[in-house]
Amino acid sequence: MDLLDYAFMQRALLAAVLVGVTAPAIGTYLVQRRQAVMGDGIGHVAMTGVALGFLFNASPVWMATLVAVIGAVGMELIRSRGKTSGDIALAMLFYGGLAGGVMIINLAPGGSTANLTSYLFGSITTVSAEDVTAVVILAAFVIAVTLGLRRQLFAVCQDEEFARVTGLPVRFLNLLIAVTAAVTVTVAMRIVGLLLVSAMMVIPVAAAQRVTRGFTVTLSVAMVIGVLVSLSGTTLTYYIDAPSGGTIVLLAIGVFMVMTALSTPLARRRANAARAAEEVCTRDDVRV
Repeated sequence: MDLLDYAFMQRALLAAVLVGVTAPAIGTYLVQRRQAVMGDGIGHVAMTGVALGFLFNASPVWMATLVAVIGAVGMELIRSRGKTSGDIALAMLFYGGLAGGVMIINLAPGGSTANLTSYLFGSITTVSAEDVTAVVILAAFVIAVTLGLRRQLFAVCQDEEFARVTGLPVRFLNLLIAVTAAVTVTVAMRIVGLLLVSAMMVIPVAAAQRVTRGFTVTLSVAMVIGVLVSLSGTTLTYYIDAPSGGTIVLLAIGVFMVMTALSTPLARRRANAARAAEEVCTRDDVRV
């Protein structure tokens, strides 16, 4: 394949694999917590970090990570203490982060809102070796948390009160979920873009839920879907010269539609099997 002859495509494909794994991994927990739009809020905050990177001539990825983590932790603390609703906290992240990014980028030497375009929508040609190094490190953290602590995180997402009774550090785990979501946003922003990263956290999970049962199976299938659409979208972007983020998200939506179409006969088959098993049990009871 000629696209592998180019260093920028090798970097982009590696980053795409990491996005495909990490975004659905943390997204599974966010969907379970009914916080599917959290990635959008963090993405807007991360834009302020990108702008700060240009202003201080620092790495936009690392600066975005720092700012996104601070914003996510602040939102989680507000939510947990009940001082305001989660919706208001998300709104502040949305608009404050967006406004901050626009204002700060124009203060940077030679900066303008055009500098933010590749971070907002993703661009495979702008993924540098330094970006890949940062993405690999951050992705390793996300994978370690989402897979290594999946039992504890699932317990907290399912029922916080029960998790607290069993002795789990609920506040710490809630903060860890928020931090991991923030890190995932910065992992994905070079390929998918800040405005579309939330879609990669949610759509593969929603597609997997159409055909799976059980948390672990859903998590695994969502990650497989994420990798497939990320690689396919990045490869397609090379040939059609389209924004990588939009291409990947549209492919994910296509997979969701296919899974939805498959889920109807699958659900009918499961219902028939359950009905048949119930009839067998009824006959056995009658014989007894």
